[in-house]
Amino acid sequence: MVPEATRIRLDIAYDGTDFRGWTRQPGLRTVQGELETALATVFSRDGAAPALTVAGRTDAGVHALGQVAHLDLTPAQFSGFSRARNGGSVARLAHRLNGIAGLDTDVVVTSSSLAPTGFDARFSAVWRRYEYRVADARAPRNPLVRRGTLWYPRALDASLMEDAAASLLGLHDWTSFCKARDGSTSIRTLQEFGWSRQDDGILVARVRADAFCHSMVRALVGATIAVGEGRLTLERLVGIRDALERTSEFKVVPSKGLTLLEVGYPDDGELAARAEQTRARRGPLEAADRPRPFERAHPNQQNYDE
Repeated sequence: MVPEATRIRLDIAYDGTDFRGWTRQPGLRTVQGELETALATVFSRDGAAPALTVAGRTDAGVHALGQVAHLDLTPAQFSGFSRARNGGSVARLAHRLNGIAGLDTDVVVTSSSLAPTGFDARFSAVWRRYEYRVADARAPRNPLVRRGTLWYPRALDASLMEDAAASLLGLHDWTSFCKARDGSTSIRTLQEFGWSRQDDGILVARVRADAFCHSMVRALVGATIAVGEGRLTLERLVGIRDALERTSEFKVVPSKGLTLLEVGYPDDGELAARAEQTRARRGPLEAADRPRPFERAHPNQQNYDE
């Protein structure tokens, strides 16, 4: 009988500015690449380095405060780490990773823990929540937050943007707001979408869905900005969604203002069933999961769930 692996959950935060996204790519600096290199150092004496499975593969320039990933340790790796000098509890794995050169700057493992039975960082998730920050002409230009905030040159109507966001909620085909992928679906449930102007003048969009197809959040933000600027009406926005084709009537906003805030999971007893349900719905190997050559002509494009 083959001994079972031990699954570890990692909670991760990063400034995406200097990364080419989450997914490991040859010759490029990525979040997954940095973390898996650190894992290879930690487990260098106990076989092949563990690989990471992530809740949502963020694109180049996208930030995260609540990213989630898991890794599986062989019995030898788990035993070796447990015997390590200076402590080897699962909770200390985050400390070990953060102590490796390069992991104390723009990527931090905020916690590490034993994953509950049935947990899968990607397929057990029931929702992902993102935030997008915009400093329009009415907001101050704060250089301290420039790496995570889009500076927009014109004034925007937050009330119109809030109405526009509310008009899009629900289960829909989001083809008009996604980059198409062969064999993958663009049907998602947009559970929450709203805009507010903070006390410092910054406009903040908060977006939650069961999952996001490629570029969906940034397209939704760009479309509602067009409404807030008076270039699109609410009726036309809904019409664009229902037309199921890409349009040039609004621009997809840059990655810099986007942050993955949180990933939601069901109760521990429902994790395995949720993962099985999600895999069945997406098929055994959705196009987004297939390894593919990096598109060097477009270095900011990445394989991800936003």
